[in-house]
Amino acid sequence: MITLLPATSTDIPALWNLRTRALRGQCAGHYEPATLHAWAEAAVPATYPALLAQGGGIKATIDGVLAGYAILDLDRNEIDAVFVDPQCAGKGVGKVLLRALEQMVKQPMALHLYAALNAVPFYEAAGYRAMESTQYQHPSGILLDCVFMTRG
Repeated sequence: MITLLPATSTDIPALWNLRTRALRGQCAGHYEPATLHAWAEAAVPATYPALLAQGGGIKATIDGVLAGYAILDLDRNEIDAVFVDPQCAGKGVGKVLLRALEQMVKQPMALHLYAALNAVPFYEAAGYRAMESTQYQHPSGILLDCVFMTRG
């Protein structure tokens, strides 16, 4: 059973560790090795503590073990992160997290995100529409190929 809990700044090390494992496990076929390495080795964005403090973070556990997390920038209606532990892939964790983020906003149709290339089918299946292929300026300074997507 998937349990959702608020994510706080004390969770950041565990969240970031999960995110790094997810990148290495799920993005490998979609990005050049050098890009993936730089992305995976990047430090936690300075924005994470503030986003979590404003209530934009959710963590998912299965049997008390961290299975995934999601972060929403409530001020911008932007999904900042949805990551699932590779060992929990296919168990519905990502879908549950995404729906929880959508319930946090007054206008879920206004949500948008920059999807990693491997995540585009996941978001399309959840009702998001690809608007354009672009590059995302990661806080670490690297440019990542991605797809800008909106809800609806």
